[in-house]
This record gives sequence, C-alpha cells and structure tokens, in this order.
Amino acid sequence: MLLDIVFSIDSVMTAVGMAEDLSIMVAAVVIAVVIMMVSAGTISDFVSRHPTVKVLALSFLMLIGLSLVGEGFGMHIPKGYIYFAMGFSIFVEMINLRVRGVTSPVKLHQPYVEETNTTT
Repeated sequence: MLLDIVFSIDSVMTAVGMAEDLSIMVAAVVIAVVIMMVSAGTISDFVSRHPTVKVLALSFLMLIGLSLVGEGFGMHIPKGYIYFAMGFSIFVEMINLRVRGVTSPVKLHQPYVEETNTTT
C-alpha cells in the first residue's frame, strides 16, 4: 500500500500538469491507485519468474535519469532515440523470454560464512 501511495505521487504531478480541474486531478489519482493495486500482484509474480526484467526496468530508470541530468546541463537528447532504445530493448527481452520459455526463478546462494574452529 505504501508503494502505491509513493507511485501515485507521479500520477498526481502528471494530473496537475495536464489538468486544471480539481475533479479531473482527483479522478486521475484514484484511477492510477486502483490500477496499481489490481495489477501489483500479477506484475510482481511476472518479475519474480523473470529476473532479467528487473535489470531491464533498472536500465530504463537509469536511461531516463541520465537523460534528465543531461537536459539539466543543457544537452538535448531527442526523445525518439530514447523511446527507440527502450522499445528495442523490450523487443529483444520478449524474444529472450520466448526462447528461454518458462523457467524457475533464480535462487541466490547464501553468503559464504567462514566457520571458526571452537574446539582446540
């Protein structure tokens, strides 16, 4: 629930930027929160089954962040390049998921802990 509230802040800012009517802003936030609550479980299950999607999502966040930092320093990066890179990455990941098929999630090993010899 806390994550839904945090992510709805983005929806609030978008609604405020796009609409001047308070009822439209409220409706946008309510709809965004409902969609997030309904789809959170399904998306979480999908990402758990396909950990490479986590890396892809992180790379998208880094790409957008880098673009925003660049624009802050006065560089202009055409949005078409960014959207094409993201679309192409999604396309390649869809092919990878299709080729690999349904696999079990990656299980991480426990960290190595050196045993101390207590008996002397």
